[in-house]
Amino acid sequence: MKPLDRVRIFTPEGESGELSASESGDYLFRYGLDASPASQISLTMGLRDAAYVSRSLHPVFQMNLPEGFVLEQLRNRLAKTTPINPMLLMALTGSGSPVGRVAVASPMIDELLGGAGPFPGRSLGQILSWDGTQDLFAELVDQYILRTGISGVQPKVIVPDSDFVTDPKATLLMPELIVKSGRADFPGLAVNEFVCMDAARRAGMPVPEFHLSDNRQLFVMRRFDRDAEQRAIGFEDMAVLMGRGTEQKYDSSYENIAKAIRLFCAPEHVRDSLDQFFDIVALSCMVGNGDAHLKNFGVLYRDPLGADAQLAPAYDIVNTTAYIKDDALALRLDGSKSLFGSR
Repeated sequence: MKPLDRVRIFTPEGESGELSASESGDYLFRYGLDASPASQISLTMGLRDAAYVSRSLHPVFQMNLPEGFVLEQLRNRLAKTTPINPMLLMALTGSGSPVGRVAVASPMIDELLGGAGPFPGRSLGQILSWDGTQDLFAELVDQYILRTGISGVQPKVIVPDSDFVTDPKATLLMPELIVKSGRADFPGLAVNEFVCMDAARRAGMPVPEFHLSDNRQLFVMRRFDRDAEQRAIGFEDMAVLMGRGTEQKYDSSYENIAKAIRLFCAPEHVRDSLDQFFDIVALSCMVGNGDAHLKNFGVLYRDPLGADAQLAPAYDIVNTTAYIKDDALALRLDGSKSLFGSR
């Protein structure tokens, strides 16, 4: 099977255009002739005739690229099947249930996923009451890893909530859960994240619905990028909004995020979004969260042009100093990355 070099890009408003990889190594995204402003794929990539050209995948296409555990699992699954490149990984994670409103279609991906469904899902209660006699997380990974369109180093998988699934073939329209496990690499990580997120909730910060399993091995969060009818809500992380790739997620400052909030959030939401951002950064400094990087902040919007954009709820807050004793801030704050100095 030859490397994937061309995919179609969609939003809830319909087909947006085509992403291709040239022989020179450039990536080109071009809006289709019938694309409307409502089908734009990013707040940074408005509708135009000329192609958007980049030496690496455009930031919006990098947003959900797998990292860490998920990337390793995908490589293990696909290494003997097809050449693995950024385009393939982007198309794979974008074809199932990706975070945000941009989806990907490709015949090659359809072929790879031909035997990967249907997806019956698991109920939230079943996941939370798991007794640990069998490795439920490993089972979930085995079943759902090929449809997990989410970034991050931590072991995680997206699972349809079967409490709402009536037709197994329609799980893409059903509420979904993000299930995380620290496994042996990060002992106690589920409890760690639950405590930190609970602190955010008790402090009055907007947070998604989240739970800790009864045996304290799994942290479960309900997705916040879907509305009540499970339609995709626009989400773009700060790396995308700043035009940075995933590898540059530590290369900026919290002051720059504040500037991006002023630039991309709707005027009526700027003040509340800045206040919320300050609270998240302050809590991260207090609990020792050295992983509050560009990808762990983002904006949500229902209007395709971002006219109602506001800061997304707090997520992925953990005490990283429990695993890295002398950890530092993920981004610069007043020119420094010192966690101690930030307090």
